[in-house]
Amino acid sequence: MQPNHSMDNAAWDHLIAEVAHLFDDLTLKRGFQYYKQKRVQAFRMITGQRIMSLVEGREDYAVTLELDHLQQSHCDCPVSGPCKHMVAVLMRYAELQGRPVHSIANAKGLIDTPRIRKAEPSVPGVPQGQNEQLKKLAALVPEGTLQQWREYITLVLTPLAHTVRNPQYADRALAAIAGAQPKLPPAAAMLFKLQAHLAVLESLVKPGQALTAGLSSLGYSVGYYTSIAISELQNRITDMMKQPLPLAAAPEEWPRVYDTIAYLRKEMLTETRDRSRDQPYFSSCYALLWNHWITPNLSGPELYTEELKQLQLTSGSLNKASSPQPLLLAEARMYYLLKDDAAARERLRLAGERPGLHPEELLGFILPLAETRQWTRLTEWLAEIGPLLGGRLYNLHEYAGYWDDAVRHLPEAETLMWDTLSGMLPLSREIYDEQLLAYGKWQEWMDVQLSTGKEPGDFRVSDLQPVEKHAPELLLPFYHQAVERFVLEKNRPSYKAAVKLLKRLSKLYKKLKREERWEAFLEAFTSRNSRLRALQEELRKGKLIP
Repeated sequence: MQPNHSMDNAAWDHLIAEVAHLFDDLTLKRGFQYYKQKRVQAFRMITGQRIMSLVEGREDYAVTLELDHLQQSHCDCPVSGPCKHMVAVLMRYAELQGRPVHSIANAKGLIDTPRIRKAEPSVPGVPQGQNEQLKKLAALVPEGTLQQWREYITLVLTPLAHTVRNPQYADRALAAIAGAQPKLPPAAAMLFKLQAHLAVLESLVKPGQALTAGLSSLGYSVGYYTSIAISELQNRITDMMKQPLPLAAAPEEWPRVYDTIAYLRKEMLTETRDRSRDQPYFSSCYALLWNHWITPNLSGPELYTEELKQLQLTSGSLNKASSPQPLLLAEARMYYLLKDDAAARERLRLAGERPGLHPEELLGFILPLAETRQWTRLTEWLAEIGPLLGGRLYNLHEYAGYWDDAVRHLPEAETLMWDTLSGMLPLSREIYDEQLLAYGKWQEWMDVQLSTGKEPGDFRVSDLQPVEKHAPELLLPFYHQAVERFVLEKNRPSYKAAVKLLKRLSKLYKKLKREERWEAFLEAFTSRNSRLRALQEELRKGKLIP
């Protein structure tokens, strides 16, 4: 639902200041996670200044926000005061207003960060001599090389050199470059825009090793807000590179494309691979370049073969301490594009033997096959990549979705899907269970639950409804075992839980038309536990016995 009023800049600035005053950094961070997980539900603007919403947590918590007096807002969660649920609703409001969500997440940094004016060919904050150089470089941009473009971009960014590296820095840097950019033909403009984004990405990833001395001031490791900025910038790069690059109409741009390949190749092969990072930086850009901008403009395999040679040549000059993973991954990608899947998979397995391989890099081999409907090849790659994904604590639902597409078009692939998912256990447990239910494998699903000690209380009622509808008899041992475990615990809460399950058992026996068996069981159960007075009381409260 859209807000029924538009917040002006003054009101927005006031809201950011209030957020910075009321919420600590940890609460803002947790609220951002809730927002990203789409936990904000039933969002409603009651008045121009009042919002009511539900936020999914341990329970559904009701949040009321007073935008003009934020400190008077309320949430019925256990926290008595500003909480993550309020933050998540504020971020949803910012999204619907078309305002930057990260401004809420980074409110404390924003109120202390001075505004920096957009760069122009004559940039405020740049010494006069550098302004003259900027004008000269601007004149070279239309016919310039990639190196001249980067020198120009670096100079435009000079006033931002000492700015905190957060999402606002990235926004201002890109705005400065766009504001100073000379007019270019479509293909050149797209390549220039990519270089602008890559320059900003480099200044975020390596602030202490920036392109020039003018950008080398901070020298700190990537922190939380810098990570947000990097993630958002990579999303922008991904969206931008999914747009076709019109090289057929502009073949003169190929030299700049070759230079872009060389730049990303070098950055990809030398970037640090760290499992704690959100995702690899330049490796993702390298893959996007080949998948979306280069491959659609090629008519033969020559460039892939040449890139394999260049990868080997470049790797020979790398530091011996550098990780071999980027090279192996890049070689796998070239063999994959050459349709030499055996060689590609061999290198991928070698890359997967060491930590640091990110799921997005692996799924990059899957998406093009799904988009081009290469179902047989897709299933083979899904089986190859699954075990590599399973060890990286990755949300596997996207991976399972590709299996669904493949099996829908190639039913005989279902056996391979089950073999792969079962081989990925226990890390594939969640999607394995979901797939068993989705494919109507009721007995197999129940066998897994019983063998792993799962209890009915581990599931919502809605989770068990498909089994209850299609194979209710399978739930009988599941519920019976859980009842006996609860009784053995010999405490009032467990007795109450046991009675709740017994009532569900009663309904199941009735549905199966086995009322006599239910009566016999209940009589034996009551007699066997007759000395447990608290249990007997709960059975009477539940109207199971007189």
